[in-house]
Amino acid sequence: MRARDLLHTRPEGLYCPPGDFCIDPVRPVARALITHGHSDHARSGHSSVLATPETLDIMALRYGADFAGTTQAAKLGETIDVNGVAVTFHPAGHVLGSAQICVEKDGMRIVASGDYKRRPDSTCAPFVPIRCDVFITEATFGLPVFKHPPDSGEIARVLKSAEQFPERAHMIGAYALGKAQRVIKLLREAGYERTIFIHGALAKLCDYYESQSIALGDLQPATVDSGAKTDFAGAIVVGPPSAFADRWARRFPDPVSCFASGWMRIRQRAKQRGVELPLIISDHSDWDELTETITETGAGEVWVTHGREEALVRWCELNGITASPLHLVGYEDEGD
Repeated sequence: MRARDLLHTRPEGLYCPPGDFCIDPVRPVARALITHGHSDHARSGHSSVLATPETLDIMALRYGADFAGTTQAAKLGETIDVNGVAVTFHPAGHVLGSAQICVEKDGMRIVASGDYKRRPDSTCAPFVPIRCDVFITEATFGLPVFKHPPDSGEIARVLKSAEQFPERAHMIGAYALGKAQRVIKLLREAGYERTIFIHGALAKLCDYYESQSIALGDLQPATVDSGAKTDFAGAIVVGPPSAFADRWARRFPDPVSCFASGWMRIRQRAKQRGVELPLIISDHSDWDELTETITETGAGEVWVTHGREEALVRWCELNGITASPLHLVGYEDEGD
């Protein structure tokens, strides 16, 4: 079987003709296999959804219990027959419940990685490289300039600033699913035991992480409606990036604006957002991790999805690996 006969692109996303399913489709389909719960990959309205139990739970939290006609939970490592195609979910290390999807038929094995990272993260299962014929990789940070520093050093910068400016609130912008919980956990692992205040948009997901035995410590609502600004002097507040552009953020005492993102490597981006303390913390792999992962899979062919496709395709070609961009549309960088 040729690779393109097993999996190829259609307007709705990656489609498997023999299995009659799509992976992370961008519009409603009859059967969807979902890699993780970020909204650019996990959409509502499909007739049938196959995903990890955590991803199904997260979709229900975000879209309501009736987000799909029917659902089926896929255990990591368990092979499921979908119309004669062997499908297996493997950890992607991106966020809680995230998975690579391996599809195999007639000796052809393709791994669709979804979004993935290689850094240690105690809020989700670590990435596992899967040997395959074709590896489908993201390229969010697919340029050599992107090399993420150690997470511990970035968190240490926040704690040092909070110590130096006890009269100011430190406001950390972090995406609601995955990044926010990871930042909170990193603060705890660095020894920060005080209450962390969170925006209301994070509450349900933080509660869900706690229900999955991921301890986040004392979290309280970040509201000043019933108190004074000075109540948050010296506090650390975590919220979605969008919240820091509205009046909510201006309620806090002389806030230090922070943003946890791989994009903070680009100073101009930080400046445009008005970020005073940029934190280079990403839920995607950097350049070195992308290239190392491709090598580890042993794939003779690589398909590059959303992101900086051209540079990674060129790297593959220089290293004797057949590669091509997929030019998929509809995927953003929610979990960057």
